Amino acid sequence: MGNTDKFEMIANTYDTSERIQTAQAASDALREYIVDAKSKKAIDFGCGTGLVGINLIDDFDSMLFLDTSPKMIQQIESKISELHIQNADTLCFDMEKEDLTGVHADYIFMAQVLLHIQDIELVLSRLYHVLNDGGHLLIIDFNKNENIVTDMVHNGFDRVKLTDMMKEIGYRHIQSKTFYNGTKLFMGQDASMFILDSQK
Repeated sequence: MGNTDKFEMIANTYDTSERIQTAQAASDALREYIVDAKSKKAIDFGCGTGLVGINLIDDFDSMLFLDTSPKMIQQIESKISELHIQNADTLCFDMEKEDLTGVHADYIFMAQVLLHIQDIELVLSRLYHVLNDGGHLLIIDFNKNENIVTDMVHNGFDRVKLTDMMKEIGYRHIQSKTFYNGTKLFMGQDASMFILDSQK
């Protein structure tokens, strides 16, 4: 996945107060879409240090923290150990490079991950096959922001275009809304984040 090298370098210092605050807002937004999930399996896709998934761990029967960065996985493994969490596993894996076989989930959520993925359609297609029938893919990311010009990441997303792409893959019942606005939130620019819920 894109920018893995960068995340390797910042893993030890990733959990700033700003990122913790943003992750809490993301977790609160996700929780609105998580229904009767105590017996369900979840994947925190592109989990980083697990800031979002840790907040939601008690909502699910089990959670798999998945990331392409070994050092980010080390960070979440330390948290799982320190907090004596019993219902979590980790996996270092790059879904842009290969299919994730033998793993299925009822909920997959990805918070500020899609902007780092080069081949969005490929990854969303592969995630579709990981979902159990009726399962939900929840995406949190930035709305399209023309003030951001960079080759490192996507500068946010046009939700209509993203929805159309997901419908082509097979996702249904797609709904989205803006839930968070922040100053200097995205590469030094004021930005807003959306949440998108979709179902297999």
